[in-house]
Amino acid sequence: MIFHEGDRGDGFYMVEKGKIKVFKLSYEGKEQILHIYGPGHTFGEVPVFEGKNFPASSMALEKSIIIFLPRDKFVTVITETPGLGMNLLADLSRRLREFTIQIENLSLKEVPARLAAYITTLSKEQENEKQVILPISKAQLSNLIGTTPETVSRILKKMMSSSFIEVKTKTIIIKDLEGLFELSESGSLS
Repeated sequence: MIFHEGDRGDGFYMVEKGKIKVFKLSYEGKEQILHIYGPGHTFGEVPVFEGKNFPASSMALEKSIIIFLPRDKFVTVITETPGLGMNLLADLSRRLREFTIQIENLSLKEVPARLAAYITTLSKEQENEKQVILPISKAQLSNLIGTTPETVSRILKKMMSSSFIEVKTKTIIIKDLEGLFELSESGSLS
């Protein structure tokens, strides 16, 4: 664990090496992954600006090196370097946009559309229209898109039989990127 929801936020973090998740837990213990970050990504900034506690929890998904940036020192640096503040605002704005899309996907789209949207997003992030590497386990993926691992497996099989993709362990070979984009909007798998 890096921090728990409700912990005092006296700084934020940056992933130097490895992979972390930011998540919420329900009272029943159900986990909802909010973000998964790798090297170069910052997380836990909300309390730095808001002056409150962490609104979610965070933990490493693999052996990681995490850099802690104390709030008081960061405020001094950001005051002296306005460009840094603008870059951080741009990053936070991008994440807010991603959150809006995630909320839309979870509340308005069916699971096939959410899974197709995730694969097309990975394609953009990994800058590869031919294949993507799943950066997380299928169990974590199911949690991220708000379903069960069994449903993810079933939909991946349907996507393969519809010739959208081919799955080889953690590698997804994209056969029909345009079809995946359409599926991410319609959610309809025949």
